[in-house]
Amino acid sequence: MADMAIKVEKLVKRFGEIVAVNELSFDVRRGEICALLGGNGAGKTTTISMLLGLLIPSTGKIEILGADMLRDRYRVLSMINFSSPYVDLPKRLTSRENLMVYSRLYGIRNPKERVAGLAKDLDIDRLLDRPLGELSSGQKTRVSLAKSLLNEPDLLLLDEPTASLDPETADWVRTYLKNFQQDRGATILLASHNMSEVERLCDDVVMMKEGSIVDRASPADLLTKYGRANLEDVFLDIARGRQNAEDSEVGITA
Repeated sequence: MADMAIKVEKLVKRFGEIVAVNELSFDVRRGEICALLGGNGAGKTTTISMLLGLLIPSTGKIEILGADMLRDRYRVLSMINFSSPYVDLPKRLTSRENLMVYSRLYGIRNPKERVAGLAKDLDIDRLLDRPLGELSSGQKTRVSLAKSLLNEPDLLLLDEPTASLDPETADWVRTYLKNFQQDRGATILLASHNMSEVERLCDDVVMMKEGSIVDRASPADLLTKYGRANLEDVFLDIARGRQNAEDSEVGITA
Protein backbone atom coordinates (compact mmCIF):
# COMPACT_ATOMS: atom_id res chain seq x y z
CA MET A 1 0.00 0.00 0.00
CA ALA A 2 1.58 3.24 -1.21
CA ASP A 3 0.51 5.29 1.82
CA MET A 4 2.19 2.92 4.28
CA ALA A 5 5.75 3.55 5.44
CA ILE A 6 5.81 0.30 7.43
CA LYS A 7 3.79 -2.83 6.84
CA VAL A 8 4.40 -5.91 8.99
CA GLU A 9 2.54 -9.19 8.50
CA LYS A 10 2.61 -12.19 10.86
CA LEU A 11 6.14 -11.46 12.01
CA VAL A 12 7.77 -14.11 14.19
CA LYS A 13 11.24 -14.21 15.70
CA ARG A 14 12.47 -17.19 17.66
CA PHE A 15 15.72 -17.56 19.56
CA GLY A 16 15.87 -21.30 20.11
CA GLU A 17 12.77 -22.16 22.11
CA ILE A 18 12.12 -18.52 23.06
CA VAL A 19 9.55 -16.67 20.96
CA ALA A 20 10.53 -13.00 21.17
CA VAL A 21 7.99 -11.78 18.60
CA ASN A 22 4.82 -13.74 17.96
CA GLU A 23 2.61 -13.24 14.88
CA LEU A 24 3.05 -9.47 14.87
CA SER A 25 1.02 -7.53 12.29
CA PHE A 26 0.76 -3.74 12.09
CA ASP A 27 1.29 -0.82 9.72
CA VAL A 28 2.34 2.80 10.02
CA ARG A 29 1.13 5.44 7.59
CA ARG A 30 3.58 7.78 5.91
CA GLY A 31 3.95 11.04 7.78
CA GLU A 32 2.80 9.66 11.14
CA ILE A 33 4.58 9.35 14.46
CA CYS A 34 3.78 5.95 15.93
CA ALA A 35 4.84 4.65 19.34
CA LEU A 36 5.83 1.05 19.90
CA LEU A 37 5.33 0.49 23.61
CA GLY A 38 5.71 -2.37 26.06
CA GLY A 39 7.57 -3.45 29.15
CA ASN A 40 11.05 -4.96 29.19
CA GLY A 41 11.02 -8.16 27.17
CA ALA A 42 7.90 -7.20 25.20
CA GLY A 43 9.76 -7.56 21.89
CA LYS A 44 10.17 -3.90 20.92
CA THR A 45 13.93 -3.94 20.31
CA THR A 46 13.71 -7.24 18.44
CA THR A 47 10.97 -5.78 16.24
CA ILE A 48 12.96 -2.64 15.48
CA SER A 49 16.04 -4.74 14.70
CA MET A 50 14.02 -6.71 12.15
CA LEU A 51 12.62 -3.52 10.62
CA LEU A 52 16.19 -2.28 10.16
CA GLY A 53 17.26 -5.57 8.59
CA LEU A 54 19.69 -6.32 11.43
CA LEU A 55 17.78 -9.48 12.37
CA ILE A 56 16.18 -11.92 9.95
CA PRO A 57 12.62 -12.90 10.92
CA SER A 58 11.89 -16.56 11.57
CA THR A 59 8.72 -16.09 9.52
CA GLY A 60 6.64 -13.19 8.31
CA LYS A 61 6.91 -10.22 6.00
CA ILE A 62 8.22 -6.65 6.36
CA GLU A 63 7.74 -3.85 3.85
CA ILE A 64 9.50 -0.53 4.40
CA LEU A 65 8.66 2.39 2.11
CA GLY A 66 7.28 -0.12 -0.37
CA ALA A 67 10.33 -2.42 -0.38
CA ASP A 68 10.38 -6.02 0.82
CA MET A 69 13.09 -5.93 3.49
CA LEU A 70 13.95 -9.60 3.03
CA ARG A 71 14.61 -9.30 -0.69
CA ASP A 72 15.09 -5.66 -1.63
CA ARG A 73 16.18 -3.75 1.46
CA TYR A 74 19.14 -2.04 -0.21
CA ARG A 75 16.68 0.00 -2.27
CA VAL A 76 15.49 1.88 0.82
CA LEU A 77 18.31 1.72 3.37
CA SER A 78 19.52 5.20 2.37
CA MET A 79 16.06 6.55 3.29
CA ILE A 80 16.06 5.08 6.82
CA ASN A 81 17.99 5.94 9.96
CA PHE A 82 18.05 4.95 13.61
CA SER A 83 19.07 6.29 16.99
CA SER A 84 19.40 4.62 20.37
CA PRO A 85 21.35 5.66 23.47
CA TYR A 86 22.02 1.96 24.04
CA VAL A 87 23.96 1.52 20.77
CA ASP A 88 27.35 3.19 21.05
CA LEU A 89 29.19 4.92 18.25
CA PRO A 90 32.97 4.28 18.22
CA LYS A 91 34.28 5.84 21.44
CA ARG A 92 37.82 6.59 20.27
CA LEU A 93 36.60 8.73 17.39
CA THR A 94 35.57 12.31 18.01
CA SER A 95 31.97 13.29 17.51
CA ARG A 96 32.95 15.01 14.26
CA GLU A 97 34.80 11.93 12.99
CA ASN A 98 31.82 9.72 13.80
CA LEU A 99 29.42 12.01 11.99
CA MET A 100 31.72 12.36 9.00
CA VAL A 101 32.07 8.57 8.68
CA TYR A 102 28.29 8.14 8.65
CA SER A 103 27.88 11.08 6.27
CA ARG A 104 30.08 9.29 3.76
CA LEU A 105 28.30 5.97 4.32
CA TYR A 106 25.01 7.68 3.50
CA GLY A 107 26.50 9.53 0.53
CA ILE A 108 25.74 12.96 1.96
CA ARG A 109 26.64 15.86 -0.30
CA ASN A 110 28.75 18.53 1.39
CA PRO A 111 29.18 16.44 4.55
CA LYS A 112 31.18 19.08 6.43
CA GLU A 113 28.37 21.60 6.00
CA ARG A 114 25.72 19.03 6.96
CA VAL A 115 27.59 18.03 10.13
CA ALA A 116 28.15 21.67 11.08
CA GLY A 117 24.48 22.48 10.55
CA LEU A 118 23.23 19.61 12.67
CA ALA A 119 25.81 20.35 15.35
CA LYS A 120 24.46 23.89 15.60
CA ASP A 121 20.83 22.72 15.56
CA LEU A 122 21.41 20.16 18.33
CA ASP A 123 23.83 22.34 20.31
CA ILE A 124 26.76 19.95 20.06
CA ASP A 125 29.22 22.34 18.39
CA ARG A 126 31.55 22.31 21.37
CA LEU A 127 31.50 18.50 21.44
CA LEU A 128 32.60 17.89 17.87
CA ASP A 129 36.32 17.55 18.55
CA ARG A 130 36.02 15.54 21.75
CA PRO A 131 36.30 11.72 21.71
CA LEU A 132 32.87 10.20 22.10
CA GLY A 133 34.08 8.14 25.07
CA GLU A 134 34.66 11.34 27.05
CA LEU A 135 31.08 12.58 26.69
CA SER A 136 28.27 12.25 29.21
CA SER A 137 25.30 10.00 28.48
CA GLY A 138 23.14 12.97 27.54
CA GLN A 139 25.79 14.35 25.20
CA LYS A 140 26.18 10.98 23.51
CA THR A 141 22.40 10.84 23.04
CA ARG A 142 22.48 14.15 21.15
CA VAL A 143 25.38 13.02 18.96
CA SER A 144 23.52 9.79 18.18
CA LEU A 145 20.43 11.79 17.28
CA ALA A 146 22.52 13.97 14.96
CA LYS A 147 23.78 10.79 13.28
CA SER A 148 20.21 9.63 12.73
CA LEU A 149 19.26 12.87 10.97
CA LEU A 150 22.26 13.16 8.64
CA ASN A 151 20.43 11.78 5.60
CA GLU A 152 17.11 13.52 6.39
CA PRO A 153 15.44 10.10 6.52
CA ASP A 154 11.94 9.38 5.27
CA LEU A 155 11.67 6.83 8.08
CA LEU A 156 13.29 7.46 11.45
CA LEU A 157 13.38 4.72 14.08
CA LEU A 158 14.04 6.00 17.59
CA ASP A 159 14.68 3.97 20.72
CA GLU A 160 14.37 6.14 23.85
CA PRO A 161 15.46 9.32 22.02
CA THR A 162 15.48 11.51 25.15
CA ALA A 163 17.01 9.04 27.60
CA SER A 164 19.67 10.67 29.83
CA LEU A 165 18.66 14.18 28.79
CA ASP A 166 17.72 16.78 31.35
CA PRO A 167 14.05 17.89 31.20
CA GLU A 168 14.75 21.17 29.36
CA THR A 169 16.93 19.51 26.70
CA ALA A 170 14.48 16.63 26.33
CA ASP A 171 11.64 19.09 25.77
CA TRP A 172 13.69 20.92 23.15
CA VAL A 173 14.57 17.64 21.37
CA ARG A 174 10.89 16.64 21.21
CA THR A 175 10.05 19.96 19.59
CA TYR A 176 12.91 19.52 17.14
CA LEU A 177 11.75 16.02 16.18
CA LYS A 178 8.16 17.16 15.72
CA ASN A 179 9.27 20.03 13.50
CA PHE A 180 11.52 17.70 11.49
CA GLN A 181 8.63 15.26 10.99
CA GLN A 182 6.25 18.01 9.87
CA ASP A 183 8.74 19.82 7.62
CA ARG A 184 9.93 16.63 5.91
CA GLY A 185 6.68 14.67 5.98
CA ALA A 186 8.80 11.96 7.60
CA THR A 187 7.54 8.90 9.43
CA ILE A 188 8.81 8.18 12.94
CA LEU A 189 8.51 4.94 14.87
CA LEU A 190 9.28 5.65 18.50
CA ALA A 191 10.01 3.22 21.33
CA SER A 192 9.88 5.00 24.68
CA HIS A 193 9.14 4.48 28.34
CA ASN A 194 8.33 8.18 28.71
CA MET A 195 4.55 8.26 28.41
CA SER A 196 4.26 12.06 28.44
CA GLU A 197 6.63 12.06 25.44
CA VAL A 198 4.37 9.60 23.64
CA GLU A 199 1.25 11.64 24.42
CA ARG A 200 2.90 14.78 23.08
CA LEU A 201 4.44 13.37 19.90
CA CYS A 202 2.48 10.38 18.69
CA ASP A 203 -0.52 9.96 16.41
CA ASP A 204 -0.82 6.25 17.09
CA VAL A 205 0.26 3.80 19.78
CA VAL A 206 0.98 0.08 19.40
CA MET A 207 1.03 -1.70 22.77
CA MET A 208 3.07 -4.92 22.98
CA LYS A 209 3.21 -7.60 25.63
CA GLU A 210 5.14 -10.88 25.45
CA GLY A 211 5.88 -10.44 21.76
CA SER A 212 2.31 -9.70 20.64
CA ILE A 213 0.15 -6.63 20.14
CA VAL A 214 -2.41 -6.32 22.93
CA ASP A 215 -3.92 -2.94 22.00
CA ARG A 216 -3.64 -0.18 19.46
CA ALA A 217 -5.22 3.27 19.20
CA SER A 218 -4.45 6.97 19.34
CA PRO A 219 -3.31 8.28 22.72
CA ALA A 220 -6.66 10.02 23.22
CA ASP A 221 -8.64 6.88 22.40
CA LEU A 222 -6.55 4.80 24.79
CA LEU A 223 -7.17 7.29 27.58
CA THR A 224 -10.91 7.07 26.94
CA LYS A 225 -10.96 3.29 26.67
CA TYR A 226 -9.12 2.76 29.96
CA GLY A 227 -10.67 5.72 31.73
CA ARG A 228 -7.32 7.21 32.60
CA ALA A 229 -5.91 10.73 32.65
CA ASN A 230 -2.48 9.79 31.30
CA LEU A 231 -0.77 7.09 29.28
CA GLU A 232 1.39 5.96 32.17
CA ASP A 233 -1.70 4.62 33.92
CA VAL A 234 -2.87 3.02 30.66
CA PHE A 235 0.53 1.35 30.34
CA LEU A 236 0.21 -0.02 33.88
CA ASP A 237 -3.33 -1.25 33.22
CA ILE A 238 -2.19 -3.18 30.17
CA ALA A 239 0.87 -4.55 31.95
CA ARG A 240 -1.40 -5.79 34.75
CA GLY A 241 -4.01 -7.26 32.43
CA ARG A 242 -6.78 -4.69 32.81
CA GLN A 243 -8.81 -4.44 29.63
CA ASN A 244 -10.91 -1.27 29.86
CA ALA A 245 -12.15 1.57 32.03
CA GLU A 246 -14.46 -0.68 34.05
CA ASP A 247 -11.61 -3.03 34.95
CA SER A 248 -9.40 -0.06 35.84
CA GLU A 249 -11.98 1.37 38.21
CA VAL A 250 -12.40 -1.84 40.20
CA GLY A 251 -8.71 -2.76 40.09
CA ILE A 252 -9.19 -6.14 38.46
CA THR A 253 -5.95 -7.89 37.56
CA ALA A 254 -5.63 -10.88 35.28
